[in-house]
Amino acid sequence: MPRLDRMLIYLLLAGVAAAPLAAEEDPLVIATWGGAYERVQREVLFEPFEAETGIAVETVPYNGGTDILEQVPDLVDMAMSESLAACAANRLQSIDDLELPPGSDGTPAREDFIGGARHHCAITHTVYATVIAYDNQAFSGQRPGRVADLFDTETFPGKRALRKTPADNMEWALLASGVPRQELYNLLSTPRGLELAFRRLKAIRDSIIWWEAGDEPVDLLESGEAVMASGYNGRFFNAQLDPDSSIEIIWDGQVQEYQTWVIPADAGRPEAARQFIRFSTQTEPLVELAERLAYGPARHSAEAQIRRHPDTGIDMRPHIPTHAYNSANAVAKDIVWYAHTLDRIRQRFDEWLENGEDAEEAQ
Repeated sequence: MPRLDRMLIYLLLAGVAAAPLAAEEDPLVIATWGGAYERVQREVLFEPFEAETGIAVETVPYNGGTDILEQVPDLVDMAMSESLAACAANRLQSIDDLELPPGSDGTPAREDFIGGARHHCAITHTVYATVIAYDNQAFSGQRPGRVADLFDTETFPGKRALRKTPADNMEWALLASGVPRQELYNLLSTPRGLELAFRRLKAIRDSIIWWEAGDEPVDLLESGEAVMASGYNGRFFNAQLDPDSSIEIIWDGQVQEYQTWVIPADAGRPEAARQFIRFSTQTEPLVELAERLAYGPARHSAEAQIRRHPDTGIDMRPHIPTHAYNSANAVAKDIVWYAHTLDRIRQRFDEWLENGEDAEEAQ
């Protein structure tokens, strides 16, 4: 064989051998919430996506807010209210043109997704609730069952673990003051409403433990450091899977919100992120998530298929926040209101935390 031919064959073989190395790509980096939530996502979403596409998934910790966008992951698991605010600030990519598959029953995606699930920069995957839970061993007689009980430290003494944010706390403060659910955001738009909310929070301030990471409320209840806590319904449900758990959920005043996938404006792998959104918002993965995490799926076709927890056999339908019994007194978070006021309200809340001032004094 002539020398030139041998060299050509060698180069071709070398190119074939090097091809897999050249084809290796950076992983898809997803910012998500850790704990039991992320473990289920890993099982139901991340690993199957990796197996189907060959795209590796890595996660970075996230506890809410928009500061994560400065780290520029490829995809963020973000609450809708924060998605709208980030989109308005041009910090997210548009996904208006992203075509999603039909439901498992053939229903077109535009009809299968629940109302308001799609936005210019965000696609909803689940409906979650921030709820109040308590340690049933902390109270020997009467037990808490209403939002107002969170603020009643005389009847229900002990520490309250609340998320370090104005969201949910402001709504509950007004509900405990007798404000109807339908009037919450109209009143919070006024100085009088803010004053009333801050005053109610100030009354229990010495009994509050502030938390930031999603797994903290369960830990604080189980350790006995707090007797009541706000938190995500799925985290509390996961704790209740332990037969020895003493955690009980109060559905009164649950604050419902959509959880969405968003792509940061400067994401390095936007096409892989889009591919993941299409994969993860199909009917089947949403059913599997709901049957493990107790969050409501964003598709009608998925909600119709929810049955039992795969390990315990528990009927999951009564544990979903959108179940009729659980949502009777639910607050639907006004995401548009938050998108327009989030930064201002958070600044006021932070000033109140730092200075111990009432709302009117912080103005």
